[in-house]
Amino acid sequence: MYSLLLIIIYLAFISLGLPDSLLGSAWPVMQSDLNVPVAYAGIITMTIAIGTIVSSLFSDKLTKKLGAGLVTFISVLTTAIALFGFSFSSTFISLVLWAIPYGLGAGAVDAALNNYVALHYGSRHMSWLHCFWGVGASISPYIMGYYLTGGESWSMGYQTIGILQVGLSLLLLFSLPLWSSHSNSRQDSEEVEVQSLTFKELFKLDGIVPLLIAFFSYSAIEQTTGLWASSYLVEARSIDPETAAQFASFFFLGITFGRFVSGFVADQLGDKKLIRIGTGILICGICLLLIPITYTGFALFGLIVIGIGCAPIYPSIIHSTPANFGKAYSQSIIGIQMAVAYFGTTFMPPLFGLIASILSIQLFPVYLGVVTILMLVYNERLNSIVKNRSFKISH
Repeated sequence: MYSLLLIIIYLAFISLGLPDSLLGSAWPVMQSDLNVPVAYAGIITMTIAIGTIVSSLFSDKLTKKLGAGLVTFISVLTTAIALFGFSFSSTFISLVLWAIPYGLGAGAVDAALNNYVALHYGSRHMSWLHCFWGVGASISPYIMGYYLTGGESWSMGYQTIGILQVGLSLLLLFSLPLWSSHSNSRQDSEEVEVQSLTFKELFKLDGIVPLLIAFFSYSAIEQTTGLWASSYLVEARSIDPETAAQFASFFFLGITFGRFVSGFVADQLGDKKLIRIGTGILICGICLLLIPITYTGFALFGLIVIGIGCAPIYPSIIHSTPANFGKAYSQSIIGIQMAVAYFGTTFMPPLFGLIASILSIQLFPVYLGVVTILMLVYNERLNSIVKNRSFKISH
């Protein structure tokens, strides 16, 4: 049952990635069909982000009441319904309305699954599971592209992903007994009572602020790189758009490949070492971007190195949460971690866009470097706090 449940969780992580890249791949056609400005895509993504933040913040209460398996099933089904809603939408307003359950479903399942894996599986599985998220995010643009190049509507792409999500939700429904039996078998020697914390209680935990700042910073680095790398290569390094776009996609491939590889050494090295190694590689990649020579190979290779450096950081921070703060508090903490991550991915890339428009896009690697140092400083601050504190909340 251990292996069967793990396979189901792997599939659930693929489902997390499937919807994430749909809008970007379909929007050029959707925007034309709906007769709205290109920038309106930001309204949809912002609505989705707000939903994910809200559901992440309340995921601990839902998971404590319903269990991780049932929350995952309901969340995936909610996302599937929202995808079908997208496919049947003929107005922009309806897309915005369907984006609400879209975001609510995504945030709850993200927090619930991450905490479940952090509690019940080793660090290597956390790395591989987030690698599978990348697989899902890579598949959906190909599905959408298949329909668009074949002369079909973008709605067919959304319907196909929606059907896949419905299939997975049915699999999750039939697998619900596995979740409870696995949890019971893993807690035979240690009975953990999950405690749902209020926001006031949560922020009284020693080390929570450094943790959230470090996680916010990482999320900002990943999303800012993904959004602005291609523009930086074209405008600052005079690389042709086709090559820039290719290497920008290599950044995500670097993350996916890096998480696959790090899974083989994660249990031996441990989360703290993986975060430090990843941060070191990330800094090396940023330094390659900063080399002020006309030869563009360093900048292109640097983008791949940045992706490989990013790879182990996110899953390792998540997986270390129960060890750093206690299993009883981990669901509450991972829920707010997810919310903070969405804040970082929503607001930090536009902030760099503002800086680039006022000053220069040449500051792209400097911006990444500053945020990386911020992440490094507060992650080390967390490590020092964890050595000398208990898991008790001060009232």
